[in-house]
Amino acid sequence: MGLYKILRIVAAVLALVGVVFLVMILSDNTSVIPTYLTVAYITLGVAIVFTLLFSVTQLFKNPEALKKTLMSLGLFLAVVLISFFMSTGEAVEKAGIEIISEYGSKWVGAGLYTFYILAIVAIGLMIYSGVKKLINN
Repeated sequence: MGLYKILRIVAAVLALVGVVFLVMILSDNTSVIPTYLTVAYITLGVAIVFTLLFSVTQLFKNPEALKKTLMSLGLFLAVVLISFFMSTGEAVEKAGIEIISEYGSKWVGAGLYTFYILAIVAIGLMIYSGVKKLINN
């Protein structure tokens, strides 16, 4: 029995357990919600582990893909660092209680700047690709 068949059986069992819990919850049996969430977290964890394991093994099998991945990761980290240094942070208080610290506010700003930079790059690449296709046709 291959790994594929085993994974299909496990997926079918987890789907069946999920359906049973869903029916129980819909019939106003809310005491099973923590168990339902536990099954969901376990399923999510297994999916993440297998995805990472498969991705990493494929990267090491293909050195060219590993090089491209590391370059992309480096560029992304550079964008995050640039965004972090561009952002300003100030503590947010409401009724004398600190809602978010100066450092936390700086990270929120960095996240927004990162989003803006990546969105502009993505839109620019889409426009570039469209213009290139028009010129080549």
